[in-house]
Amino acid sequence: MQDDFNVLCNQVGKRLTALRRRSGISQEELAFRAEIDRTYISQIERGVCNPSLFVLHKVSSVLKVTVTMLFDEREDG
Repeated sequence: MQDDFNVLCNQVGKRLTALRRRSGISQEELAFRAEIDRTYISQIERGVCNPSLFVLHKVSSVLKVTVTMLFDEREDG
């Protein structure tokens, strides 16, 4: 079960990175707009933390995508 969770965290991180880059903004700019710390964005993108739904909502709002898009591995960003 832990392995599945780690895979999910990594997938969300990769999707976040792809969507952020597609939007043409830096981690710092995303963090500023979402009102969270830049190092936390980095941790999410590296898949080493468990962001809350609230944080994912803030990030997805800045990127103008739905929260579910952060979980959709079929999307290539």
